[in-house]
Amino acid sequence: MRTARLGKSKVDVTALGFGAASIANLYFEVSDVDARAALDAAWDHGVRYFDTAPHYGLGLSERRLGAFLAGKPRDTFTVSTKVGRRLVPNDRGASAESDLAVGGFAVPSTSRRIWDFSADGVRRSLEDSLRRLGLSRVDVLLLHDPDDHWEQAVREGFPALADLRAQGVIGAIGVGMNQWQMPARFVRETDLDVVMLAGRYTLLEQAALDELLPLCAERGVSVVVAAVFNSGILAQATVPDDARYNYAEAPRELLKRARRMAEVCARHGIILPEAAIQFPLGHPAVASVVVGAHHASQIVTDAEMIATKVPGDLWIELKALGLLREDAPIPT
Repeated sequence: MRTARLGKSKVDVTALGFGAASIANLYFEVSDVDARAALDAAWDHGVRYFDTAPHYGLGLSERRLGAFLAGKPRDTFTVSTKVGRRLVPNDRGASAESDLAVGGFAVPSTSRRIWDFSADGVRRSLEDSLRRLGLSRVDVLLLHDPDDHWEQAVREGFPALADLRAQGVIGAIGVGMNQWQMPARFVRETDLDVVMLAGRYTLLEQAALDELLPLCAERGVSVVVAAVFNSGILAQATVPDDARYNYAEAPRELLKRARRMAEVCARHGIILPEAAIQFPLGHPAVASVVVGAHHASQIVTDAEMIATKVPGDLWIELKALGLLREDAPIPT
C-alpha cells in the first residue's frame, strides 16, 4: 500500500488508515473478538496507520488497539492519538450507567471527559494514553476538537505539543476537527505537521479547497481525511432513503446529488463508495484517508475499494455535470 510522509516530519502513514472509534462500542457493543478480527484484517491488507483517542469509548479504543499492537514490531506501524478531552474518574460512581447518551459509546461511565488543552493537561493526557496503549511513544499527537477552546489550545496546548516534538517524544503534531476554518487558522499561525479533517473534503463537500487545502500545500502541512462517506450517504452503491449525513438524516437535495453521482459511477463500472474513498487522495496535500470498521468484512471491503482502478473519465463527467468542483484535483 502507498505511504506518505506527514509534513516535514519523519512519520509515514499508509494511504488507508484504521479509525479505531468503531471498535470502542460506537453506538453499540462490539465484542473483543470482532474488534480484534477487524484489526487483524486491516493489518493483513496492508494498513499500518491506526488512529485513536481517549474520547473513543472512554479509553476502550486505546486499550483494544494497544492489545493488538503488543505483538507487532514498534517500527512497523504508526499510531496517532489525541489530547483535549482528558479522562478523569466519574465522581458519581456511575459505573453501571452507559456513556451512550453522553458520548455516543456503549460503555460503562466509569470515567468522564473534561475539556483541557492546558500544557499540563496535554502531558497528563498523553501519559494516560501511553499507559492504555501499552506503548512507550505514539507517532502523532493531535489537538482534538478545540472548536470552543481556541485561546487555550493555541496558547497552551499547541506549545506543549511543539515542545514534545522538539524533545523527540512525538514525531508529528497537529489538529483534528470536523470543520476546516479553524484548522486553516492553525496552519497560518502555528507550525504543525498534519490536519485531520473529518467529513469536510469528500465527494459531497469541497469547500476546504477555498482556503485550507491550498494553505496546507503551500506550507507543507499534510492532511488526513476522515469520514469520507459523510456518515453513510456515500457508503453504498445505492443511496437509501434513510441515508445519514453528518450524523443526521440526509437532506433531500443531498440525497438527489448522491444518487446522481451513483448513476455516473455505475456508467463507468464502479460503485459510489469506491469513488468516495479515493477522491480525497487526489489532492497533493492529502496523505491518507482514515475509515472506521467494527467488523473484519468492512475493512476488507475498504481496502479492496481503495485499490480499485477508477476510470479518469468518471471524474471528468462528474465535473461536467456540476457534481464535482472544476478545480478539485483528481486521483491518477
